[in-house]
Amino acid sequence: MKWRIASVAFLLGALSSGLTWLSVQPVLLRLLDALRRWVPEGSAEEATLARVQGLLPWVLGLDLVALTVLTYVVLDLMVGRPLRRTEAVVEQFGRLDWEAHLVPTQGGTLVSRIQRALQRMAEALREEQALTRAQMASLRASHAQLARTQTELVASERMATVGRLAAGVAHEVGNPLAGILGYVALARVKADTPELKDFLERIDHEVQRIDRIIRGLLDLGRPGVTSLGPVEVGPVVETCVRLVRASPELSGVTVTLDLEPGALARTDAGPLSQIVINLLLNAAQAMGGQGRVRVATRQAAGEVRLLVEDDGTGIPEDVMPRLFEPFFTTKGREGTGLGLAVSQRLAQVMGGRLEAENIPSGGARFTVCLPVP
Repeated sequence: MKWRIASVAFLLGALSSGLTWLSVQPVLLRLLDALRRWVPEGSAEEATLARVQGLLPWVLGLDLVALTVLTYVVLDLMVGRPLRRTEAVVEQFGRLDWEAHLVPTQGGTLVSRIQRALQRMAEALREEQALTRAQMASLRASHAQLARTQTELVASERMATVGRLAAGVAHEVGNPLAGILGYVALARVKADTPELKDFLERIDHEVQRIDRIIRGLLDLGRPGVTSLGPVEVGPVVETCVRLVRASPELSGVTVTLDLEPGALARTDAGPLSQIVINLLLNAAQAMGGQGRVRVATRQAAGEVRLLVEDDGTGIPEDVMPRLFEPFFTTKGREGTGLGLAVSQRLAQVMGGRLEAENIPSGGARFTVCLPVP
């Protein structure tokens, strides 16, 4: 850009100097000839006139340089700098950088109009980019919410199907199991050898385990939530803690309560107690019967949250996706794999949800979210 302006300035300076010389040269030459006629030959005045005539080309050169410099300065101030700034802005646009800010300059009417047009275009592009970013963020949030909703719907449909099937199986199997338990009890009374009594006790233990599974299937198939109303969550939790303190699983566990007074939720005290007891027993078993369990309630975002935290080893990453699946358990033959599935089903029927996560400091946190009245 500068070399172009310098070339234009030189051409304009040369043209101006040439025109000036062509217009002034005849007059100067006639004037010098007239002066020579009036001065004596060989005098000092004649030598001075000769030197003046010899300096005329140098004066022409100085005039050319002065005009070129002056023209360059004027063109650079009025055209070059505004165009360079405009070129820089255009390059920013080419890099999709809409944050360019134009500085008002004295660049003439045309350049000023170009700058104002670029400024308006930059502002419009910034607004459009901000709108696009907001729409993209909204779309990502909507997509995430849609994915969560789809996952919940699939899980609910799967749980409902499993529940209907489980209810039918449990109904058909429950009655024979009751008969088996009765006959085993009678046989234990009439057993006359220790070995036979041991066999009968093992049979009774396994049948009792089958009976627990059947009861869990019934709860999974038809959760017994019939009356939902305002229930204060704190007293329900305190009652559940008193009930489970005497169980062997919590003999070495310290349970601390952090309950907000007056926390009301739209729920049923019976199913809520079942969820709380199940979470407390799971927390104690996850810690091996030794540790600390914290139970807290919080009100936020139009819902009541019941948190059950333990300081165990947490939930493994490969277990987390299957945590609420029916019959999935990490307890071996000691577990049925229905406790968390039934608890989640009860929470959903009450209009809430059950969530699980690991605590960064260690341990697991289960959160029961219930709607407010």
